[in-house]
Amino acid sequence: MAKALALTLGLWLTACAALAEERVIRLAAPEVLVESGLLRHLLPRFALKTQIRVEVVAGGADMTLAPGEEGRTAFTGEDGTGYRLTVSETSALTERFADWLFSDVGRNTIASFAPEDGASFTPGASRAVAAAIPAPVGDTVQGEKLAFQHCGRCHVIDERNRFGGIGSTPSFAALRTLPEADSRFAAFWTLNPHPSFTQVEGMTEPFNPLTPPAIAPLYLTLDDVEAIEAYAATIPPADLGQGIVAR
Repeated sequence: MAKALALTLGLWLTACAALAEERVIRLAAPEVLVESGLLRHLLPRFALKTQIRVEVVAGGADMTLAPGEEGRTAFTGEDGTGYRLTVSETSALTERFADWLFSDVGRNTIASFAPEDGASFTPGASRAVAAAIPAPVGDTVQGEKLAFQHCGRCHVIDERNRFGGIGSTPSFAALRTLPEADSRFAAFWTLNPHPSFTQVEGMTEPFNPLTPPAIAPLYLTLDDVEAIEAYAATIPPADLGQGIVAR
């Protein structure tokens, strides 16, 4: 019985490893781009929500991010160099990456990259249709607790803290009315002003000791992020009334 169980477990682990290996995209990029740190900032954030790992390789790539004439400009460096995304191996995984890269979340992630040497990148134009975001899978009960504990410092979460937050900061219900609301909650920690005071374990760089956060820092795990996202998805969008109609 023990041998049969061990064999079954071994086969299961082998299958899981093979499945994980299949969810890998090989990306070629010039050394100057790799050394800039942008890919270290960008790729883990894509992997967080898609469970698709992007491996930077020298050859045999599925996609390339580099200057050239082909492909679409994903971002431009401060020196004016445009980096275009070209796909040599079309698949559901590479399409998912391309959709994310040109979505509002992907473009905001590029724009939020702020290395110490000041070399930043400007995102390219967005696609008309952004990638679909998977349904949240976090713990909504824990997310509710975290939202009131941390997000409630600036945002109105619901009627329970309607007189809290900051007047110029939109409520969760108002944020739920925005285009790609689910995407924004999924990546809120990459969207300004959150990177200046938020740390996500294993994902963000430590705060620069020379420029510490101006407010009490926020420390989260990936589970915390998913929990907040899942709870936010349960909040109905605010009824902002009918827009102005020109006559």
